[in-house]
Amino acid sequence: MKKIIVILTIVLSQAMCAQEKPDPETFYATIPEAPEEYTPGTVVSRMIDGLGFRYYWATEGLREVDLAYRPTAESRTLAQTMDHLYGLSRTIVNSAKQQPTDYTQKQSELSFSAKRNATLENFRIASSLFLKSADLSQHKLVFIRPQGSSEFPFWNHINGPIEDAVWHAGQVVVLRRASGNPINPKVNVFLGKLNE
Repeated sequence: MKKIIVILTIVLSQAMCAQEKPDPETFYATIPEAPEEYTPGTVVSRMIDGLGFRYYWATEGLREVDLAYRPTAESRTLAQTMDHLYGLSRTIVNSAKQQPTDYTQKQSELSFSAKRNATLENFRIASSLFLKSADLSQHKLVFIRPQGSSEFPFWNHINGPIEDAVWHAGQVVVLRRASGNPINPKVNVFLGKLNE
């Protein structure tokens, strides 16, 4: 009987933990409910949720031919643009965690699917942390590079990584359209859901 209770306890606790973490493959298919209160942290959280929604639909259903597409020989491919977006998501989540972004550490190579999910997960984690933040000045941008480190106030986050990521998510939309695979026409960024 004790074994059954122990096994049930383990199974139930694992099931509860599994329910707490949203699936990165579907989390930003719609924008989460808006916070009831307007605070600096909730506004930044909502900005990141909007970014997550745009990124989700910009990258949903991409094909290998789309990832290889580039408008000119000098341009980034769509896959390279997604690499940059992943890097921006790392900077955003590290700031939310109040941790530096360390460029001296080699990043592992990720498949398209793994990189997309990691980017979406970084946005989700950053949004949830900023949602609870009472003091954005504590979320500095800190970069560690081989030649040294640098630090910037949160203000640079808004016009830097967050807006840069929105910009590049838009580029993904344009590039996939140019390669013959436009985004779902039902995407409504104003409402944060698909039109019916």
